[in-house]
Amino acid sequence: MSFTDLFKSGERNSNIGHFASIVNIASANGVISEPEEELLKRFATKLNISESKYVEILKNPTGYPLNPPNSADKRLERMLDLFKMIYADQVLDDEERDLLERYAIGLGYTEELAAKLIKRSIEIFNGGLDLEDYRYLLNKK
Repeated sequence: MSFTDLFKSGERNSNIGHFASIVNIASANGVISEPEEELLKRFATKLNISESKYVEILKNPTGYPLNPPNSADKRLERMLDLFKMIYADQVLDDEERDLLERYAIGLGYTEELAAKLIKRSIEIFNGGLDLEDYRYLLNKK
């Protein structure tokens, strides 16, 4: 097996683990809503998850290990994906928050950094941007 094949295999496993995490978040309250299901399908496409693997993961999302990426940007992107799923139904419940904390730590954030990232992300997703942050995001290229 070539190095390129190993990289592709590792990336595929990482994507599968990430998708399983997203499914786990979506099903945290026991039901996957229609908006969550639509978003899951988009994530499956983005992460190159086959239809058969999609169905398999939906049946048992906890059966796949979390394989954290090495890149800080990729870890942050994974957290953003999780927040998008949580806010697909406009509600963040306690179980989802607990899962977020565990996933953030699993992705390589310290407990302190995970708490700060989650707190700030909740503020952003709840519309809690102040003018300075709003201006910064608008002007960021």
